[in-house]
Amino acid sequence: MRMTLADALMNLNPAQREAVTAPPGHILVLAGAGSGKTRVLVHRIAYLSEIERVDPWRILAVTFTNKAASEMRSRAESLLGGDGRSLWAGTFHGICHRMLRQHASHAGLPLNFQVLDQDDQLRVIKRVMKDLGLSDEELSARDVAFFINASKDEGKRPETLDVEGQPRRRALIDLYAAYERQTRSSGVIDFAEILLRAQEMLLTQPQILAHYQRRFAHLLVDEFQDTNTVQYAFVRVLAGEQAQVFAVGDDDQSIYGWRGAKVENVQSFTRDFPNVRTVRLEQNYRSTGNILAAANAVIARNTDRLGKNLWTDDKAGAAIEIFAGYNEVDEARFVVERIKSSIEADRRPSESAVLYRSNALSRLIEENLIARQIPYRVYGGLRFFERAEIKDALAYLRLLGNPNDDAAFERVVNTPPRGIGERTLETLRKHARSHGLPLSQAASAQSLAAELAGRARNALAAFLALIETLRADSKGQDLSAVALLAITQSGLREFYASSADAKSESRMENLDQLVSAAESYICPEEDSSAGMSDLDSFLAHAALEAGDGEAEAWEDCVQLMTMHSARGLEFPCVYIIGLEDGLFPSARSIDEPGRLAEERRLMYVGITRARQELVLTHAESRRIHGQEHFSPPSRFLSEIPTELVREIRPRLRVSKAFAAPHRMTLEEPASRFKLGQRLAHPSFGVGVLVSAMGAGERTQLLINFEKSGPKLLMANVAKLEEVA
Repeated sequence: MRMTLADALMNLNPAQREAVTAPPGHILVLAGAGSGKTRVLVHRIAYLSEIERVDPWRILAVTFTNKAASEMRSRAESLLGGDGRSLWAGTFHGICHRMLRQHASHAGLPLNFQVLDQDDQLRVIKRVMKDLGLSDEELSARDVAFFINASKDEGKRPETLDVEGQPRRRALIDLYAAYERQTRSSGVIDFAEILLRAQEMLLTQPQILAHYQRRFAHLLVDEFQDTNTVQYAFVRVLAGEQAQVFAVGDDDQSIYGWRGAKVENVQSFTRDFPNVRTVRLEQNYRSTGNILAAANAVIARNTDRLGKNLWTDDKAGAAIEIFAGYNEVDEARFVVERIKSSIEADRRPSESAVLYRSNALSRLIEENLIARQIPYRVYGGLRFFERAEIKDALAYLRLLGNPNDDAAFERVVNTPPRGIGERTLETLRKHARSHGLPLSQAASAQSLAAELAGRARNALAAFLALIETLRADSKGQDLSAVALLAITQSGLREFYASSADAKSESRMENLDQLVSAAESYICPEEDSSAGMSDLDSFLAHAALEAGDGEAEAWEDCVQLMTMHSARGLEFPCVYIIGLEDGLFPSARSIDEPGRLAEERRLMYVGITRARQELVLTHAESRRIHGQEHFSPPSRFLSEIPTELVREIRPRLRVSKAFAAPHRMTLEEPASRFKLGQRLAHPSFGVGVLVSAMGAGERTQLLINFEKSGPKLLMANVAKLEEVA
């Protein structure tokens, strides 16, 4: 039985109900972590439909992951019934891709254009770099890809970029221009291009813009703090003067500045749209009181916030534990032993998560988990459509739909191996470049024959014949039959079956799963109406899924992940490791207020992943790149009120733990020394006491000497004198 809207509204808290039932107009919902923002978005859609009498087809709901979009669509349909199916709900990339399919010719694209994934984009860039005579030593393909994507996220084409008198930047702009020429001739676009091309289409095709502005009376945008320049501009132009925007976000959780997100967009919204009403969702349904108090205290150090304070009806809960390890080995051992004890006390492995700022910190945790036979998974692994064997099969399918797709051609021309080596490919690339042809056409040109040895010529001819045979055999076949033909006739199945690779069996299973995915795939109505074949629609679906960036669901095991991967997730117990200045916050951010503010937001995100228990760890010394580093505890630890904290094996006997300023006392024989004191050593000279560890006769002093750097000395042995 479907719940009525009236019943649903009764289940909302006052702030949620205020947001959902707000009168027409522009609304900014500042939704704190765990405050039920998805519930608010879905109920707003239902409210607009049932109370404001807005047809669902006139509502556009945008979010950032396919999973979130699917959940939003499903929950909206449960409230609206069949009417919910006419709602446009999807990611920015999904919505813009849908528009481009509907109006491909107006966007300057072929109807069967394909989307490059990250690997194929790099493949195209490397080819362009070779064409321009540039090597990886001069510029890396990844740096070029970052420059191109960042430029597109800012809405800039090569001709609009300023060289700024920098030769390296000139080379990057030239590569961007050459890359654009290559992708346009191949009929392919990358992920950043989806957004930019859709935005440009709306700006240059007034009849298309007018169509969508008439259609969408309400725009609901989730995770607004993650919008980049183009996405924000897209919302503004699509809204025009009539549509009402319901923006939901949290400036305190903006952690993707490094990939173009602009936290400023949340603040700009109140200036760029008239009469914006702001609603704050501050009641948290996830974490205990102590965890929320810690999160509030840390994020309060950031200035220029719109401001909110999380609270809960739940109890205060356990104190936040801070562990100081002597080194990274000690830290990892402690974390894994704690996890082991919790499992023995009937906590499931998947209820514990270990978060870190850098992937490099996971190694020792993994080694200890393996040694204790505790199952674990590193979150953020390859999604199904990102796996090499799947991408190989998809490349064959892409060539059936678009023989000019050079990235697909290069991926599989010698996969499985068929005697087409790098020398042959280089000759083919040069011939294609000099004659202005796609690789597939250049490969069949008579003029190429004289440049190749007989064996290479025959191998290329056999590959082209294979693709033509596949194309002929697939005509009239359903999608799963076409996928099976591509896998078998290409030789991929036989290749993996005969491979000695330990993963060969799982690769074959994945190929079987691809056929099953094709069999169950239903071409969406909007793709059919845009004239897309089932194959083109399936390939587009695969590309958008691969580019989502959200890993698949996990099995029952301990979860290991970066802080950035953790947003949107929650766990009963969270361990945040590596909390030292220079690691977290990162060294590059410490002296830059903007970067440091984002690092603090990242810490806030990490803290609010925990529901019941939060354990924070750091190490006195840590070996990084083969060298021992002595770093002070993260400044974020000192920002947590001492009454919320319980220390485990503290570095020092602390009279007021992690208070600012720190007040610490040392046990004998080190009691005559004080942190920050200037001390002289007969061999090392003058230095400053920066930390101490151990107790009694085992007390060690870390002194940063002016000439010889940091040294770790035994307090009862070193001949130290106080310097006035």
